[in-house]
Amino acid sequence: MLFALAACSLAPASAAYPDRIIKIVVPFAPGGGTDVVARTLAQEMAKELGASVIIENKPGAGTILGTQLVAASAPDGYTLLMGTFANAVNPSLNAKLPYDAHKDFAAVALLARSFNIVVVNPASPLKSMADLIAAAKAAPGKLTYGTYGTGTSAHLAGELFKHMAGVNLATVPYRGAAPAITDLMGGQIDVIFTTVASAASLVEAGQLRAIAVTSAERSPAFPQLPTVSEAGVPGYAAEAWYGLYAPAKTPPEIIDRLNRSAAKAVQSEAFKKLGTNEGLVMVAEPPDALDRYFAGEETRWRKVIEDAGIKAE
Repeated sequence: MLFALAACSLAPASAAYPDRIIKIVVPFAPGGGTDVVARTLAQEMAKELGASVIIENKPGAGTILGTQLVAASAPDGYTLLMGTFANAVNPSLNAKLPYDAHKDFAAVALLARSFNIVVVNPASPLKSMADLIAAAKAAPGKLTYGTYGTGTSAHLAGELFKHMAGVNLATVPYRGAAPAITDLMGGQIDVIFTTVASAASLVEAGQLRAIAVTSAERSPAFPQLPTVSEAGVPGYAAEAWYGLYAPAKTPPEIIDRLNRSAAKAVQSEAFKKLGTNEGLVMVAEPPDALDRYFAGEETRWRKVIEDAGIKAE
């Protein structure tokens, strides 16, 4: 008995991290692009960490509910957040948040960036961004563009275009990409700035016409498509992104361990396939890179949101 007690007293105060299940909170419903990315990440990180990594979907209030859950969690590396474009724009959309977007989180890794594509009906006379700009300037407020989700990248990409191109498009809000695309194909609206995942197969089938990508550089997935910047709006770029966060005060050694695991995960074959399907560019950058990127995105989109008078629904 005395020997057993002595042995216990020599054991480390805590087992090596990780020694139990890690949870990644996704502040969206299951099945969407963020959920797919998070589940692929969890699967690949679990292999590298030698521990179970699970997803908890916590949608609500424009990602605020799930984000708040992580902010209030123990800083032990076992509850993480799949951060997105929404994290950078929510402080501008909401006068008060139940967390501080900077002080309550520790960056782990910038994982990937993505872009939207600008699509029109294949029968539309709009065959390029130049056509769109010319038509919009010729008849201000007549052309319509579909949006879904206040403050989403698909919504704000269009608002940024309007601002930078100096045009007035009438906004038609939808509850999701599917009904917006249905109306676009039916000729009820003129254009959508939408995600690759929602439109790529329809473009390939000839049911939609893609005229540009919103990224700063051309995409390997759509090499024939110009960027909006190339096509007539110099300096335009609108990206969505995925970043992994932990609660503030998570130990640096745990952040480092998670960063290395996430970086390896996004280099996997599973992520390469996902990149093609979702229009992702894998970056696997360290915590300070995510902090800088976040700060830049927050500043840039704040001006767009304020100028357009956009508020959270």
